[in-house]
Amino acid sequence: MTRVVVPIRYPLSEHSRATLSKAIRIANDEDASLSILHVNLYQENGRVTRTDLKDAVENSFGYLPGTRYVVRSGFLVEETILDEIISEGADVVVIGQKQTSRWREMIRRLLDDPDLERYLDNELDCRIVTVSG
Repeated sequence: MTRVVVPIRYPLSEHSRATLSKAIRIANDEDASLSILHVNLYQENGRVTRTDLKDAVENSFGYLPGTRYVVRSGFLVEETILDEIISEGADVVVIGQKQTSRWREMIRRLLDDPDLERYLDNELDCRIVTVSG
């Protein structure tokens, strides 16, 4: 089965809702499983729970059958997201345009290569969908 992973912020921002909306459409169109991911940053004492995330999403989009709600903790959002994408074996990753620029900066620091989509495609072997806010 196809797996779609969408990292979002909590509380849901306008950009997070747009990104999540696109991920839901893709999951429905492709009869795929959907994983909604939020990263609690250690340095910000983030304490969002899976229940918090699920309630916020369902308040905005209604019940989403077969959806997995994931909350991970980490120091770097991008690294934690990459770990989750790899561990889930994602086929599609839906990211917001704002997040793309942060990832691009991280990749540039690591590889001096600003082509984020190509890097993720080569490293993760999955389709990347970028959503503008």
